[in-house]
Amino acid sequence: MTKKNPNSITFGAERLTIEDVVAISQGAKASMNSSEAFTSKIDRGVAFLERLLKEEGVIYGVTTGYGDSCTVAIPPNLVDELPLHLTRFHGCGLGEILSHEQSRAVLATRLCSLSQGVSGVTHDLLNQIVTLINQDISPRIPQEGSVGASGDLTPLSYLAAALIGERDVIYKGEVRPTSDVYKELGINPIKLKPKEGLALMNGTSVMTALACIAYKRAEYLAQLSTKITAMVSVGMQGNDFHFDEALFAVKPHPGQQQIAAWLRDDLQAERPPRNSDRLQDRYSLRCAPHVIGVVQDSLPWLRQMIENELNSANDNPIIDGDNERVLHGGHFYGGHIAMAMDTLKTAVANLADLLDRQMAQLMDYKFNNGLPFNLTGAEGERKPINHGFKAVQIGVSAWTAEALKHTMPASVFSRSTECHNQDKVSMGTIAARDCLRVLELTEQVAAASLLAGTQALELRKRHNELDEHHMSENLKHIRDEVLKEFEFIVEDRPLEGDLRHFISRIQSQYWSLYS
Repeated sequence: MTKKNPNSITFGAERLTIEDVVAISQGAKASMNSSEAFTSKIDRGVAFLERLLKEEGVIYGVTTGYGDSCTVAIPPNLVDELPLHLTRFHGCGLGEILSHEQSRAVLATRLCSLSQGVSGVTHDLLNQIVTLINQDISPRIPQEGSVGASGDLTPLSYLAAALIGERDVIYKGEVRPTSDVYKELGINPIKLKPKEGLALMNGTSVMTALACIAYKRAEYLAQLSTKITAMVSVGMQGNDFHFDEALFAVKPHPGQQQIAAWLRDDLQAERPPRNSDRLQDRYSLRCAPHVIGVVQDSLPWLRQMIENELNSANDNPIIDGDNERVLHGGHFYGGHIAMAMDTLKTAVANLADLLDRQMAQLMDYKFNNGLPFNLTGAEGERKPINHGFKAVQIGVSAWTAEALKHTMPASVFSRSTECHNQDKVSMGTIAARDCLRVLELTEQVAAASLLAGTQALELRKRHNELDEHHMSENLKHIRDEVLKEFEFIVEDRPLEGDLRHFISRIQSQYWSLYS
């Protein structure tokens, strides 16, 4: 990969990162490694396969049927048609369609896997994927239909179909027949070589693409939850010293310590007094570093699992052109991504639960240390008919409950399928989809919590109860940025538009939170 130019990612050179995949999803260009070493490695694998075919060697998925049909010998005159049939009979995906950005990420992850040089694919195939990326053409990929072993066969069949000019693609915001887009742009469809259909489809690239996107959203949510916690602590006039450095030194989880350090900075907390007027806040404030810290501490090993999968050859069989061996195995199994996504969705759902509990404190005059009930800004005779964030809190409860419901691990729901050939499967793609749904729900909770936290700070300010020196410059900046786009609530008004706007801001990672 070319680190010097984040707008162009080179495949087949160095290990790709999660950030590289996300960059492609957001519009970065792609290129192939042009070195002699890489070019010849690709050529050796193709040449070895061709020699085997001439010698009438038995190669799974090339001269045999697929899966349980591996005992079916394919007549030599039909070998060239076999990959086309593979792409076509798997065209049975259902459910929602992956977004344009998600589909671009799939192109990147599959290209990265095939660029390991052990899948027996040609330069023509690799370059065709590069063309799709650079022309901003993404395959139309239904989300449902993969058990995550033998990889993402059905969703990846839509990528394979796009390369050969079949089915539909997303181009300039429209779903169009691939053949029409190719004709318009002067792109020639490729003809799949005997191993190439299997190489394209037999892998973990859909779940891995979604995992890369999920990781970056979770990383930002952990930071945003920390920033919101700081707002709520100031709004509640909470005890800053729950985040004391000496306190966290005795429980040395580095991610947890990082969250506490960010909170200390946000709250401008100095050395705690010997005796505090307010000894202990409720757990949703006091234990915030312990909840958010689980996400923060999980990120390094989750990155390792995701990036190892990303930079792996995960189809079957592996074509070792250097040693002239065909290696049959199960690298299409998505167990690592399944575990990563099951873990991440649980940790993220706990962020939603944390923010939900903080919201409950803010709303309730019995617990919010003098703030008006439901954070209404109305006063005087109009106060009784105004209800502020009351309904938003109900919404937060609903979104949180749904997020928590989705934490049932997908990886334990293996189903034996395909004539019991695929008798133990990963469900990694379902886990990744679940994780994205939990992230979406938690982002909704975060948007509501951000607005409520900002309202609480503004209420304190209007009542001359806010010490601006108690907030870092960055915390004040975030508050001010929110207030530029969010009108302080006095009279009740529909808040759907505000919520949707700030969800969009969160998903685009609009604010710089912590350096």
